[in-house]
Amino acid sequence: MANYNGSSLFAGFYSGLTNTFSYLSQLSPDGVTLEGINEARGDSKNNLYLNQTFASYLETNFNNIDKDEDGIISPTEMTNLTNQMSSKGLSRQDLSQLMMSGMSSDTLTMVLENFDAIDTNHDGYVTNAEISAYQVDASKQEMVDKFNHQMATNMSTFYGDDSSSSDSDTYSMLSYKYKNING
Repeated sequence: MANYNGSSLFAGFYSGLTNTFSYLSQLSPDGVTLEGINEARGDSKNNLYLNQTFASYLETNFNNIDKDEDGIISPTEMTNLTNQMSSKGLSRQDLSQLMMSGMSSDTLTMVLENFDAIDTNHDGYVTNAEISAYQVDASKQEMVDKFNHQMATNMSTFYGDDSSSSDSDTYSMLSYKYKNING
């Protein structure tokens, strides 16, 4: 099993959100508005600097992030969002939106495919700790499966030569186990 790193997924998510927010803040000194995000996404001059994936996330979730409903995402609202995600985790919807917006990684794919198994407390959010625990459990199960497969396929049975004269020389390892029982 590949080593999926939940902390890199979360770090990438927080970094992408905060960097995108910072860039949008520079473009709009009066504050990051929905209109400002739309304009920035549509302006080809921003393609080198604006992460479209996270700009799309901010655009899609604008009303949820703008808690005071003043039409502006403030630095405080952005900090509250990242703090909430850090403590609570990411929902399937958050992760799906990132995937649909263009963010791609093996870890993101694995988390989405196994979301219900990873979300052990069934709160609808996955945390870095839950992803790490899932990774450990999956690696352990992979080793158990590998060991069980080796036990079944790597067993050799030795037989004596047909020309040997004594019956005691011509038993397999399995028959030796039962020889003591049967006399």
